[in-house]
Amino acid sequence: MRGLRTACAAVAALLLVGCAAEPSGPAPVPPAAERDQDALIRHAQRVLIDGCLDRQGLAVARKPSSSQESRRLRNALFGTGPTELSLTLPTGHTVRAHTDGCLAAARHTLYGDQRRWFRAEVTVNNLSAEAAARIRDDPAHRAALSRFARCLDAAGPTRTPAPEKGVEQRCAGESGLASVETRLRPVRLAEVRSLRRDQLTTHTRLRTRALHRAAEISAAHHGNTREKGSASP
Repeated sequence: MRGLRTACAAVAALLLVGCAAEPSGPAPVPPAAERDQDALIRHAQRVLIDGCLDRQGLAVARKPSSSQESRRLRNALFGTGPTELSLTLPTGHTVRAHTDGCLAAARHTLYGDQRRWFRAEVTVNNLSAEAAARIRDDPAHRAALSRFARCLDAAGPTRTPAPEKGVEQRCAGESGLASVETRLRPVRLAEVRSLRRDQLTTHTRLRTRALHRAAEISAAHHGNTREKGSASP
């Protein structure tokens, strides 16, 4: 299950929050590269979730010994009962999440306001899908798509995937579908980014908070790890 794998990856993380000593010296600075920032947040989330599970006598490092233990682990990770967070996107798709469980607790520690982060993250992650829906509704795209379909019908059935792919590429070019999509994609994406400007701003602000919090958590975690591994004087 994708959610379980995600949360399991999130499982190295809460031990710090209750037991780490106050950091000395300047606060750690998050990395500049976006890929490194993503890795830092994922690591801090793992630390937080690990600690949360550890306090409940659970761990994802080992395989559950029974269906009951597996269910207990899943509930601890993702929460139980009806989902408290829900957002229906302009595309019609509804995304839901819990506010309890170790994953939610880790996100609360990193981002602060769970509801604001959930709404901003879901919105921002689906901007491309929203733009694609607008492209499909565009009259120029609908007309090109009709020409594309007629081209495929005229080509007739194919026996192997390779010729079929070649026919689709030819029809996309001849119908103008490829050029219409290329032209409309940046325009519609700019439209949805403008419409969702508030959520983009919120997403940036909360992610910046999470980066600084993750840097502190990661630094404390590494400090604790070194201390546990060092020899006694």
